[in-house]
Amino acid sequence: MPDLRIRDVSKTYPNGVHALQRINLTIPPGMYGLLGPNGAGKSTLMRTIATLQEPDEGEIHLGSLDVLRQKDEVRKTLGYLPQEFGVYPKTTAERLLNHFAVLRGITRRGERRDVVESLLRQTNLWDVRKQKLGGFSGGMRQRFGVAIAMIGNPGLLIVDEPTAGLDPAERVRFLNLLAELGEKSVVILSTHIVDDVAELCTRMAIIDRGRILLESEPHGAVGDLQGKIWRRVVSRDELAALEREQVVISTKLLAGRTIAHVFRDGSPGQGFEAVAPDLEDVYFSAMSGHYGAGAMAQS
Repeated sequence: MPDLRIRDVSKTYPNGVHALQRINLTIPPGMYGLLGPNGAGKSTLMRTIATLQEPDEGEIHLGSLDVLRQKDEVRKTLGYLPQEFGVYPKTTAERLLNHFAVLRGITRRGERRDVVESLLRQTNLWDVRKQKLGGFSGGMRQRFGVAIAMIGNPGLLIVDEPTAGLDPAERVRFLNLLAELGEKSVVILSTHIVDDVAELCTRMAIIDRGRILLESEPHGAVGDLQGKIWRRVVSRDELAALEREQVVISTKLLAGRTIAHVFRDGSPGQGFEAVAPDLEDVYFSAMSGHYGAGAMAQS
């Protein structure tokens, strides 16, 4: 399976928003997480890789394929599940998936029947194949979207914010499905949910305001923060003073108390306790601009 290589890709919209600013990434086969807040540029990058819009500059290659110049060839090996997609609510899952298989060039009836059955079983939708899509839950719709994206065994699968709005059980089922797909393809998971990346991805990038802030293995990024994340319980009145004195990367309200996480190389002082970092600490450290050698060398 080939790597996906993104070089110096930029995009500025007519309203002046710099959606992408010289993005450089090499994405290997397997599950790759693109993590960032809403409006960070994730969807713009996903649409660009999916050949749905043009960058202002830069190059993208999937193995030997030039993504920006060989769109038809790329689309033959591409599966794409956008953040929002429409379905025909009065059509059954089996019938609509059969229709999309025809559009993807699977014209022989017997082969198409086998493909449709295999995909419905793989996405755990076989038992509801005769049910109209308008009655599907959010998680069922997402799994149906993956079934469509998987037609033709794509070498590159892009899923944009796939678990937003899913209940915990549906989220687990959906993530397990993506993990299986990552064994055979390049799968890019674009999300603002840190846990999705922590549980699934072998590599990740954090993006904000069109810039890549960090590219790493999740486990390695967490390891780099060992001994640099400290916790203290503070009152609401104390928080403003703490933020003036320390690098507070995140706060969380728990049982009426505010728990502040501070980034510092060395103890911030009395009342703080060291905590084992997790990927959420990596994310907030990167977003605040304090992840990296320069920040870690602070006194």
